[in-house]
Amino acid sequence: MAHHIDLVSEAEVTPDAAQPFAELGLKPDEYQRIREILERRPTSAELAMYSVMWSEHCSYKSSKVHLRSFGDKKPDTDVLLVGIGENAGVVDVGDGWAVTFKIESHNHPSYVEPYQGAATGIGGIVRDILSMGARPMAVMDPLRFGDPDHPDTRRVLTGVVSGIGGYGNCLGLPNIGGEVVFDPSYQGNPLVNALCVGAMRHEDIHLANATGVGNLVVLYGARTGGDGIGGVSVLASETFDEGGPAKRPSVQVGDPFMEKLLIECTLEVLHAGLVEGIQDLGGAGISCATSELASNGEGGMHVELDRVPLRDSSLTPEEILMSESQERMCAVVVPENIDAFLEICEKWDVTATVIGEVTDTGRLIITWHGEVIVDVPPRTVAHEGPVYNRPMQRPDWLDTLAANDPLVLPRPTDAQQVRDTWWVMAGSPNLASKVWVTSQYDRYVLGNTVLAQPEDSGMIRIDEESGLGVAISTDCNGRIAKLNPYIGAQHALAEAYRNVATTGATPLAVTNCLNFGSPEDPEVMWQFAQAVEGLADACLQLGIPVTGGNVSFYNQTGDVAIHPTPVVGVLGVIDDVQRRTPMSWKPGDSILLLGETRDDLAGSEWAHEVHRHLGGQPPTVDLEAERSLGRLLVWAGRDGVLSAAHDVSDGGLAQTLTDMAIRTGLGASVSIPDGADPFMLLWSETTARVVVSVDREHLAAFLAMCAEHGQMVTPLGRVASDATEPALVVERVYGGTVTLPLGELRAVSEATFPRLVR
Repeated sequence: MAHHIDLVSEAEVTPDAAQPFAELGLKPDEYQRIREILERRPTSAELAMYSVMWSEHCSYKSSKVHLRSFGDKKPDTDVLLVGIGENAGVVDVGDGWAVTFKIESHNHPSYVEPYQGAATGIGGIVRDILSMGARPMAVMDPLRFGDPDHPDTRRVLTGVVSGIGGYGNCLGLPNIGGEVVFDPSYQGNPLVNALCVGAMRHEDIHLANATGVGNLVVLYGARTGGDGIGGVSVLASETFDEGGPAKRPSVQVGDPFMEKLLIECTLEVLHAGLVEGIQDLGGAGISCATSELASNGEGGMHVELDRVPLRDSSLTPEEILMSESQERMCAVVVPENIDAFLEICEKWDVTATVIGEVTDTGRLIITWHGEVIVDVPPRTVAHEGPVYNRPMQRPDWLDTLAANDPLVLPRPTDAQQVRDTWWVMAGSPNLASKVWVTSQYDRYVLGNTVLAQPEDSGMIRIDEESGLGVAISTDCNGRIAKLNPYIGAQHALAEAYRNVATTGATPLAVTNCLNFGSPEDPEVMWQFAQAVEGLADACLQLGIPVTGGNVSFYNQTGDVAIHPTPVVGVLGVIDDVQRRTPMSWKPGDSILLLGETRDDLAGSEWAHEVHRHLGGQPPTVDLEAERSLGRLLVWAGRDGVLSAAHDVSDGGLAQTLTDMAIRTGLGASVSIPDGADPFMLLWSETTARVVVSVDREHLAAFLAMCAEHGQMVTPLGRVASDATEPALVVERVYGGTVTLPLGELRAVSEATFPRLVR
């Protein structure tokens, strides 16, 4: 190609030209490193690419050294088909089926513009799953908001929920679960994490690489616009404090109908064998797709940027490279297949344009109207960014927090006080019915949803003939992670693992979304390292590998960080979804509590809701007890001896009984066993506990299974035989009886969200 006096040559002869690297989030030594790599100053287009690709969001520069633990401590298992490092992990679920799932964050954009921030979070995670070759099957959304009574919480909550519903419903993907948690630490920094799961046959797995010199690089999907420019680099490297630069870039705007066409078009070109490599355009847009595809392939690529179809003709080359416009994919296609590829795109009304080709130069060269504006080694952009081993320090305040034991807090001491506490807890925002949220989501579209919120796990059928399915749960208690991040991450894993096993599925694999404050704060970095270590150790012990995930740093307002929130998603497999265990008990069932209850109030919902208290030693996580309990629940489910099961976690046993009774509309009569403290039995949050209900004819068989598994069992009582005047009746409560009419319990539970959003 004829060399004009291009921008690269100009950069060589003007080494001292001032460049706005700091405004783009690059540190002086990072800028210096780019100059060393290129042996000259970067062009403005190169600077734009390096700044977004070396951002925390894309390069994982502060977390890489810690994330290696997931590989170093990977359990010896053959379920993993594709591991960490690709767009999403892939696991073998049997019968030639593979499942891919991943969770990511869209936190900062969702504070600025809640509807589009949340909507494009769903769009982006769906494309990650699609780019592996899988058909997206369902989504989930773990959410964290600020104080429920703060005036701004309503804006963020209503916008986020309608964004997730608006985008997911238009895509026609069921939303099968997630969480909604409120805590003042998320006030200026909500967490919007989005998970997607997809399924494919083993032979349909695709990876992101550009191999084959002369193969064509095709950009297809929506046109590129000015939305989301610099979103990644700036949003992931700045906090929203008053004194900082006013860098709140436009949030990406989603078009779910375009994405629906993109899904069908992509699956058709993949199944037709027309694609050599594929990558979605998410964070960092074209910068990311071209540099990653090139560095994962032959190492060279030539791109003509002026060929990119635009929505806005005024965009500069830098803006086109950085734009995070949604609904775009990049594919590598052999020249003889290009006509067939473009034909399928036309059939689905998807714009497709050849923007470049694979070369063997070892360079990523990008031109703009014939002028070279980028000439870089692609690996240095995509994979060889800075790696920081940042300073870490255990916070001094942890000791003060640990010494502040919730066991000294005033608590109910008679039946009336227990009843009053029960009402307060049932209507508390973190425990109340989420039906206001879930009624805005289509949970059953596609016809493969087996279980959805408020069940312990979302469950979908993968294969209609055999009934093969998968269950997924996401969990995290940020208060416990604040008290002890190592235990907090294990606690999140244990709860998600238990939720999956409770429905009868065998836990197989893990994804995570690690939400933390600024990595430049040694105390935050210590929290992060502890959480990663805790999760890696626990996954090794439970024998389930981490398949991938996401790190979200800079979640703070000013210098106040959110609670460390390592959200953990566990995926399990079930041979036949008809054998699932729901949480709805049946008339006349025996109610049993599995597991031992200890005095665990630290980080509990009771301490938080009733006393606004956080302190003490968090509940220990007994992974062997979780594994043994999980195995029992899966076997009992497979043998059909359980009517229902529901795990004991947030809100303790009282909340578990409330959930099961409201779900079914059937009351129950239970009594506090000898020697147990009624308050502690009802509201402690000891781990490795589940309530099951068992039909009389199966009771002996189930108790024998419990004995075989060494499982502690406490009989609690019996489900009512019919639904006349349903109530939860709790006897032997400090010498009295507590009666909770279900109609009133349901009304209290369902009134909370409508009140919050009024």
